[in-house]
Amino acid sequence: MDAAGLSVAVWVLSLGMSSDPCAGHTYVLDDGAGLGRVFDGIGGLSGGGATSRLLVNYAEPYRSQILDFLFKPNFGASLHILKVEIGGDAQTTDGTEPSHMHYENDENYFRGYEWWLMKEAKKRNPNITLIGLPWAFPGWVGHGKNWPYDYPDITAAYVVNWILGAKQYHDLDIQYVGIWNERNYDSKYIKLLRYTLDKSGLEGVRIIASDNLWEPIALSLLLDPELSRAVDVIGAHYPGTTTVKDALQTQKQLWSSEDYSTLNDDIGGGCWARILNQNYVNGLMTATISWNLVSSYYEELPFGRDGLMTAEEPWSGNYVVESPIWITAHSTQFTQPGWTYLQTVGHLAQGGSYVALTDGKGNLTVVLETMTHDHSVCIRPPLPPFNVTSQNATFQLKGSFASIQELQVWRSQFNFKTKKPSFFEKLAPLKLIDGSFTLNLAEDEVYTLTTITAGQKGSYPEPPPSARFPKAYKDDFNVRNPPFSEAPDFADQTGVFEYYINLTDPGPHIFTLRQVLTQRPVTWAADADQTISVVGDYQWQNLTVSCDVLMESVKTGVFIAARVDKGGQSIRGAQGVFFWVFADGTYKVTNDLAGNTVLAEGQSGTRAYSWHTLSLTVKGQYASGLLNGYPLWKNAVVLTPGNGWAAIGTHSFELAQFDNFAVVAE
Repeated sequence: MDAAGLSVAVWVLSLGMSSDPCAGHTYVLDDGAGLGRVFDGIGGLSGGGATSRLLVNYAEPYRSQILDFLFKPNFGASLHILKVEIGGDAQTTDGTEPSHMHYENDENYFRGYEWWLMKEAKKRNPNITLIGLPWAFPGWVGHGKNWPYDYPDITAAYVVNWILGAKQYHDLDIQYVGIWNERNYDSKYIKLLRYTLDKSGLEGVRIIASDNLWEPIALSLLLDPELSRAVDVIGAHYPGTTTVKDALQTQKQLWSSEDYSTLNDDIGGGCWARILNQNYVNGLMTATISWNLVSSYYEELPFGRDGLMTAEEPWSGNYVVESPIWITAHSTQFTQPGWTYLQTVGHLAQGGSYVALTDGKGNLTVVLETMTHDHSVCIRPPLPPFNVTSQNATFQLKGSFASIQELQVWRSQFNFKTKKPSFFEKLAPLKLIDGSFTLNLAEDEVYTLTTITAGQKGSYPEPPPSARFPKAYKDDFNVRNPPFSEAPDFADQTGVFEYYINLTDPGPHIFTLRQVLTQRPVTWAADADQTISVVGDYQWQNLTVSCDVLMESVKTGVFIAARVDKGGQSIRGAQGVFFWVFADGTYKVTNDLAGNTVLAEGQSGTRAYSWHTLSLTVKGQYASGLLNGYPLWKNAVVLTPGNGWAAIGTHSFELAQFDNFAVVAE
């Protein structure tokens, strides 16, 4: 045996691989007959909604470390794409994101945190692709109706203003824009959006439609040439790795423009590994975008921990780098948008799949996965049964790759039986003989074999240990650093609560938090008739909540609350202990946000345009309340729920201010 043969035998045996190159099945990787589709990248989605809410509150250096794991090239996930919600003031899964135009004559391109997030991503990867998509719209866009397509010119101008604002105020170039997330599309609107973009000098911004299912948009594109000219990419959500005939016939780029949506444990990582390969193998999709980017919202909200990693404790600094980060790295660190898939991709004979991509300059990256059904469960959609068993796989490189003599090797092993996984480990380089190599592939593994040498498994010192939300918490809303429009830790569920400078009050209430919506938005998910923002520890049981409140309308009321048990799309049915005061001089204590179950009520003397201090104490099955320091009611019986967040809010979509919020929990 010559030296080359000895080195490959040693490498194979060291990995537990077969040294028999004839064993198993042989797969050819060849560009001789041409190439497949152009790769557009792998990304994450911030929004739909408020899924990055807690990230902005992290102190340094932990916040930058989290961002590095997401966006820094050759470090962690090294994402190619960042898709963000165009905030529409409405509940869109886990909260509301503020709009750049609450009202028709109002424009502010510094609200929220998506601008900041896009700039941080761009700082780390100047080539990252940026996408915007609306889930909801302010009420004025629909003229009070829950349908923005009745006024397509207004809706198009609203979206284009966001793209123009991104460039003017943040030097961000939005490259793609969607229509309306997971809702019916309107051909007239899509054409008008294309016209409005072009008229505004945004000819380079491409349109994705319809961020829902493959049909009926694919058939519409085939039947309507003008619509086809307007749409650049067909984006489908949770396609289950397959596409449809009509979509293929359009010759458009096909994207899984939202996918994954699965708990980010190791099984979720297995789901993600299978999706990333098989979206192309089965469906010729050239981009896949994870919902969501990072689990940075209260875990008890819907779809808790469904991100690529978890960062839900800014008060402690703790975050967790999950397996999906390293599964992403298997592809992103060794490919770039603009690379091209080989036509020779497919399924492995005993289950699993492989893809191969090239930059056209001699570089080759091959990614293999052997995820089993039980260990790669995707929540949306559920998987059909399939079998994967251990197997030998021989790969023969041909065409321009035949002369490759060495490949870098990275491996992840989920090891579900031993519960000792290893992710994104760099192994010894593999030396090829006559362009051939053989792998003994076990179940639930991911391999990358590549000519690219720049990859690395980034790391930082361990973050601080996990800790519960502080039992003593207060915010006077005076400190605004970093200067986001939302107060730290408050998670708006209906309505929008923003920092406000109260110039009419030279006293102690100059800096406040204000609920700013006076009209129900064009909604995407179920919201409530009331506005509400939750904060704190969902496990809180016995606590005192206090806050100064100001009603800015004679027709409204405000509340503070404890033990709020629901959020997100379930907010309408939230229960807890809600202490309301109204501008007509009355008060009410209810067991639910809707106000249907009354625990106590009476006269309070409260009125609009005056500050009042509310205090709510809940202990065991009893609750009591103070108004301006004096007992107003006591010993209301609370049977359920037993725990939940604290909250503030308003009785309807009306202006109101809050100051000196505080919680003391046992």
